[in-house]
Amino acid sequence: MNLFADIRSLVIDALNAMVAEGALPEGLSFDNVAVEPPRDAAHGDMATNAAMVLAKPAKMKPRDIAEALTEKLAADDRIKVAEVAGPGFLNLRLDASIWAKLVEDILGGDGYGRSSMGAGQKVNVEYVSANPTGPLHVGHTRGAVFGDALASLLDFSGHEVTREYYINDGGAQVDVLARSVYLRYLEAHGQEVAFEDGTYPGDYLVPVGQALKDKVGDAFVGKGEQFWLAEIREFATDKMLDLIREDLAMLGVKMDVFFSEKSLYGTGRIEDALGALESKGLIYEGVLEPPKGKKPEDWEPREQTLFKSTDHGDDVDRPVKKSDGSWTYFAPDIAYHFDKVERGFDALIDVFGADHGGYVKRMKAAVSALSDGRVPLDIKLTQLVKLYKNGEPFKMSKRAGTFVTLRDVVEQVGSDVTRFVMLTRKNDAPLDFDFDKVLEQSRDNPVFYVQYAHARVRSVLRKAEDQGITFTNTPEIEDEAEIAVAKKLAEWPRLVEIAARTHEPHRIAFYLYELASDFHALWNRGNDKPELRFLQDGKKDSSAAKIALPRAVAVVISSGLGILGVTPAEEMR
Repeated sequence: MNLFADIRSLVIDALNAMVAEGALPEGLSFDNVAVEPPRDAAHGDMATNAAMVLAKPAKMKPRDIAEALTEKLAADDRIKVAEVAGPGFLNLRLDASIWAKLVEDILGGDGYGRSSMGAGQKVNVEYVSANPTGPLHVGHTRGAVFGDALASLLDFSGHEVTREYYINDGGAQVDVLARSVYLRYLEAHGQEVAFEDGTYPGDYLVPVGQALKDKVGDAFVGKGEQFWLAEIREFATDKMLDLIREDLAMLGVKMDVFFSEKSLYGTGRIEDALGALESKGLIYEGVLEPPKGKKPEDWEPREQTLFKSTDHGDDVDRPVKKSDGSWTYFAPDIAYHFDKVERGFDALIDVFGADHGGYVKRMKAAVSALSDGRVPLDIKLTQLVKLYKNGEPFKMSKRAGTFVTLRDVVEQVGSDVTRFVMLTRKNDAPLDFDFDKVLEQSRDNPVFYVQYAHARVRSVLRKAEDQGITFTNTPEIEDEAEIAVAKKLAEWPRLVEIAARTHEPHRIAFYLYELASDFHALWNRGNDKPELRFLQDGKKDSSAAKIALPRAVAVVISSGLGILGVTPAEEMR
């Protein structure tokens, strides 16, 4: 049941009836007609902008449309009051029976809030995609949580989702990894080594060096890198991917596909992708203008192979092959996204760190060109995470050598807390992660506040079972605090679709906090009004009716936390 969609359908039916009667002109589009919660709850249960958005194309006063629409809507049993506000907004108050019916529907079926909006559309969500040179750090953690929650949200709203990790194993950084592992390998043989600038000194490579020794013995000791670089590179990359998979598993993230950048080289796949662009007249030889900030005397113009990305919304054309004939970093990225298009995805989403902002326009241009505009690419940037403890910037024992790891954070506060907190801000806003605040038990901590609401419901249900109360899906909803909770439950399906459409899973976390707040208010109201308590002494039938509403709350909180990848709490400790 999607109550907002149902009432919108009622509004559309009423508008069509007005067209049939001649009260509205034919040919109007109702696409922008919306039914939403009113900005002020005192104004009613729902509001529609129908008169406002139709006034101009209908060449009528919005208030005239609103007043005629009011008469149509008031004839429906679900509408208790329909009244015009201001220049033509229409506020609706629903019949009280609607809220009881809503709770019955939530409890009577599976998947309340699930949507068919996605219509089986195939969506590829690529996230994390860190260089396989070490463990994931706290910045990767935010991208991993955001991407995973977004994938779950899209799945919940009817899309067919593939979770994908792009392994950046084709660049020079993997050679650096191999040399760093070689030093740990020599160390495992008892040699003293020095980690120069440009190598990875983290302790996480100590067991990798030992594992290499166990595999090859002293075969590489004292040998030049031409004898061992390729083999150690592959060995080290595999070990780092194992470590990354372990890190992701700690966070509850499981990828469907790991795609290797290296697989694009020497296989003709880069050439195929650029050939597809060339066939569209989008590859040419040319000389770029100096980058912004470069003085002409500092700029050496060179002829390069360029992608005409300005034809697809980019600011400048982009080089795909250097003057020496080698590929630019952009070329394999084009080939990778060409592979996604060729795999038949209807939409692509890339989750990048904030430092990749410069890639947005060029990647969108590439996908637009490769798919002839058929496949949209949305690139979401995740901003930095700052760690605090005791009010001060927090630095842990950095076994990675240079950064705080995902594992460090999860071991401090757990996966559930880590995931929820990472979604308490919009992805493109900086996030402060305070280890003290995320563990405190107060309303100011959204993780606790939402989990506490679910745990309270579970506590009530355990007591009800102990008292032999038989659950019923027929609720008792009369008090304004009960109605407030029911209204918030009604918003869930609408909220899911908005969050999925905008690719904003943080909206789920915000909604859960608001629902928890309304539920806690109802709980506290029972302290002043005993008749509102969920368990009524000696009244099993009344108790069964009262606990239907909190049971519905638990259904929605559980669904929402499931999207976020958080396990609902059965009890608070």
